Amino acid sequence: MLAVLYCVFAVAAGARSGYQIATQFSDAPLAYGLSALAAIIYLVAAWCFLRPSDASLRTATVLLWVELAGVVSVGLFTLVAPDRFPDATVWSDFGIGYGFVPLVLPIAGLWWLTRPQTREAFGAD
Repeated sequence: MLAVLYCVFAVAAGARSGYQIATQFSDAPLAYGLSALAAIIYLVAAWCFLRPSDASLRTATVLLWVELAGVVSVGLFTLVAPDRFPDATVWSDFGIGYGFVPLVLPIAGLWWLTRPQTREAFGAD
């Protein structure tokens, strides 16, 4: 289920940022670039979930920590300095435009990756 959600968000963020980068990049390059980065993180994390191995576990863990740091830092930054983000990113305001799912996903993913059953399935330890 987690892999499906990450795939959906990879497509959503990727399609949105791809269109924005192609048509209006100069309007908000930071916002559109961050959405593209989020899409890449979602896609690679989904791939890691679907291809269990020790390397996938390590990669997914790093990606989810980066994702969580991105959501929290961009979320705070968009509240403190909204003028720096003339258009929203996937992570703006802690993912409010996506029902806060971008904030919940990495937390749920990190929890899932630390479960003994998951670690065993990935061949860790």
